[in-house]
Amino acid sequence: MKLTLGFSPCPNDTFIFDAMVHGRIDTEGLEFDYFLADVEELNRRAFERKVDITKMSYHAYAYAANNYLILDSGSALGRRNGPLLISKKQINPEELPEKLIAIPGKYTTANLLLGIAWPSAVNKKEYLFSDIESALLNEEVDAGVIIHETRFTYNKKGLHKIADLGEYWEKLSNMPIPLGAIVINRSVPEEVALKVNRILKRSLEYANKDALASYDFVVDNSQEMDRNVMNSHIKLFVNSFTLNLGSEGRAAIDKLFYFARKLDVIPEIPQRIFLTSLDD
Repeated sequence: MKLTLGFSPCPNDTFIFDAMVHGRIDTEGLEFDYFLADVEELNRRAFERKVDITKMSYHAYAYAANNYLILDSGSALGRRNGPLLISKKQINPEELPEKLIAIPGKYTTANLLLGIAWPSAVNKKEYLFSDIESALLNEEVDAGVIIHETRFTYNKKGLHKIADLGEYWEKLSNMPIPLGAIVINRSVPEEVALKVNRILKRSLEYANKDALASYDFVVDNSQEMDRNVMNSHIKLFVNSFTLNLGSEGRAAIDKLFYFARKLDVIPEIPQRIFLTSLDD
C-alpha cells in the first residue's frame, strides 16, 4: 500500500523521516510517496484533504481535526524552542498594536501564540518563514515572528529580539509548546494508521542511533547550510516529546486549544484527536 506523505525541509523533519522514506527500516509493507513543502503549504494541503500523512501546525490542526488524527511520534513540541518576535529597530512591546508584523503564515502556531500574547496586534502580513529576516532588514515590516532555522541566525544580521513567544506560553500555561504535529487522515484504515505510527517511531529511533545516516538528506534540504545551525536545530526540536507525546504532551496540546477557544480563534475540536489512547 502506498500513502502520500508531506513534511517540511527543516532539519528536524528530514532527520525524523529519512529512514522511513529511504527504506532504512522495516515499513511493514507500506510505501510512501513523499513531498517537501513549507509548513503553511502543508497546512493548506491538509485543509483540502490532499495528503494521507502530513506535518502541520497545531494551530492549523484545529481547522482540520475532523479529517485527521495526531500520531504519537514526530511532533515538534518542547520547552525553550518557541517562535521569537524580532525587529530591526528597537520596539517597545506596548507599541506592537501600531506596528506591521510579518508572520510565517496565518495558520502557524507562531501566529496563534502571537495572538494569545498580544490580541490587539492584528496588523499582520504573511511571508514565507525564510523571507521574514529580509523583510525586516528591508524595512517592509516593523516586526516579525521567526521560526525554524532563523531562530539561530537573526542576531548575526543585526536584528533584535522583542519577545520570546514560547517563553510567554510556558509562563502562562506551565506547559511545553505545541508547535507542529504529524497527523494521519481519518480515512486511512486504523490498522494501517497504527502501522504508520510504529514506522515513524522506528524511523526516529534509527536516526537517533545513527545521525550520520540522515546527514545528506538533511543538508540537501536545509535552508541554512551551516552544520552547527543544523545540529542545533535538530537538538532543539527533536526531543522526548518527538518520540512520544505522552500525557504531558497531550495535556499541552489540549491547553493550547483551550486558550485558543477562549479567544474564539479556532473552531470546536472533536472529542477524539489522538490516534491512540494513553493506555495503548
